[in-house]
Amino acid sequence: MTAGRPLKFKTVEEIQQKIDAYFEAAIVGEYTITGLALALDTNRKVLIDYEGRDEFSNTIKKAKTRVENDYELALRRNGRAGDIFGLKNFGWKDKMDVENSGIVTHVDGGVSRTLGLLGEYRGKRPLDDDADPVPN
Repeated sequence: MTAGRPLKFKTVEEIQQKIDAYFEAAIVGEYTITGLALALDTNRKVLIDYEGRDEFSNTIKKAKTRVENDYELALRRNGRAGDIFGLKNFGWKDKMDVENSGIVTHVDGGVSRTLGLLGEYRGKRPLDDDADPVPN
């Protein structure tokens, strides 16, 4: 015997019928996760819980992908900040990740030269390349 509240939807077919009814009744361009949840007579948290159940996971993910696609198309048509925000809720990012795979080389004596320049800047004598790089 399992504890807790009984499932609202017993089968994938039952929840799929309600999901299909939502997308048939809703206006394209106005799909939302909360609209989907309301059509299922539940809330967003329950959708997340059902998505975590193996038997319902694919069904919920497909429905959420339809909502995500709606935001993406709206962004392409209108370019609104609200659509960007909606897509961020699906894990999208609007930052660039820069990966440097080049080789870094040192020029002009490396550390000794840099310390020498720092010494000159501070009004001290520059270090020779053969000098101890750490001043006493």
